[in-house]
Amino acid sequence: MKQKPTLKVIAKELDVSVSTVSKALRDSKEIGEETKKKVKAFAKLYNYRPNNIALSLKNKKTKTLGVIIPEIVHHFFTTVISGIEHYANDKGYNVIVGLSNESFKKEVINLEMLANGSIDGFIISVAKETLSFKDFHHFSETIDQGIPIVMFDRVIDDIECDKVIVDDVKTSEKAVQKLIDGGCKNIGIISTKDYVNVGRLRTEGYKNTLNANHIKIQNSRILKIDDKFNSDDNLEFLEEQIYTYFEENEVDGLFTVNELYAITAMKVARQKGLTIPDDLQVIGFTDGVLSRHAFPSLTTISQHGFEMGEESAKLLIDRLENPNEEEELFKTIVVKTDIIDRETTKLRNPKK
Repeated sequence: MKQKPTLKVIAKELDVSVSTVSKALRDSKEIGEETKKKVKAFAKLYNYRPNNIALSLKNKKTKTLGVIIPEIVHHFFTTVISGIEHYANDKGYNVIVGLSNESFKKEVINLEMLANGSIDGFIISVAKETLSFKDFHHFSETIDQGIPIVMFDRVIDDIECDKVIVDDVKTSEKAVQKLIDGGCKNIGIISTKDYVNVGRLRTEGYKNTLNANHIKIQNSRILKIDDKFNSDDNLEFLEEQIYTYFEENEVDGLFTVNELYAITAMKVARQKGLTIPDDLQVIGFTDGVLSRHAFPSLTTISQHGFEMGEESAKLLIDRLENPNEEEELFKTIVVKTDIIDRETTKLRNPKK
């Protein structure tokens, strides 16, 4: 057997679940004696050693939370970290932050390094590459060995854990409806590929609203950005894709799944001689520094990242301090969103 023995590898070789392997190695009463013997024999034969996701954490409390995020420069993630730290510190917990840089490998390494006995649980927003690979074994192994995880924003439906999200579909419906109410007839969307759950759901909201307003969906107006993971030329690549998009489509309204896509689209639109918001109205998801200081200032959807961070920390700490909660009691918290009116849309909320 050339492949390094892991819980996932053992499970595949014996045609059982990762959870069954983990429980058998821990001598759980849930697993039959014959299965236990088979798993333990296999593990011994191939010199299996548990990774740094330490079993001792079940009994040893460090009062430290591990946070793994895809990127540090994104305003949304920095506000989430602030919310996590605010709540955690108030409850006597420290926070250690790891950066996946949208890489599957780095996400796995961060998970293992932080789970070497120095943390009690994780708060995670999943890397794009992980979502693309659809390989979530590192999360399952972590949970199976007694370390709780809370996922936020980018979550995995198949992983049973606490989650903090926004209602991406309904929020996107509100944004697109705002463009329609502002007089837009030809509305496009710039999104991530569908393997990223937020991109898929926000595109669903976009389509729902067009259908509800009897506006025909033009597939050419749906641009799915193919991110180059960990690439230094991402911005140039992004501009090229959006420039081609404007060359091939006539749009007077644009909804984007993040503020970077929106700001880049505005830059390209100006290069093509379009005036914002007269020729093109734009709404971006996530209200960050770029949105406030763009020219013109960008109408955005606020995800309330600080609140999302606080809710994530609360769920994790509650789970740590009440370890006997049953799995069916896993919670999904939905944080409300707001549309922040600025200068890239015509229809303004008089209360703003």
